Amino acid sequence: MLSQVLWSFLFIVAALAVYRWRRAIVDGLARFDAANVRRIAEQEREKTDPLAHYRHTLKTAEEQVEPVSEIVESDARLGTPITRYVFEGERFMSHAEAERVRAEKIRAIARGYYRELPIALAERRGDKLN
Repeated sequence: MLSQVLWSFLFIVAALAVYRWRRAIVDGLARFDAANVRRIAEQEREKTDPLAHYRHTLKTAEEQVEPVSEIVESDARLGTPITRYVFEGERFMSHAEAERVRAEKIRAIARGYYRELPIALAERRGDKLN
């Protein structure tokens, strides 16, 4: 008897919680669904695109590299605030220069992936034969 009352109480509390946060729950599910629709459409487009693999590799490499950050520090000579851009601990005078170094790093990671790809594919084929 007491367990039935407890389960009924928990059910009512859960229903009230869902009702209270229904808008946030529905909005979250809508965003999740929209992201899935975009992902599926992108996968369908990539099936006919011969360069999709390279774009995907660059996107994956870009996720592995930190973004360029902006800092404001005082100039040693004048004491006025000056903006610097930092990438991997190195300071740059311009945002374009920092982004150029970041792009070189991304391309190096992607090149390394394609350098290792034939070895990985050969090992995979060897495993299938054995």
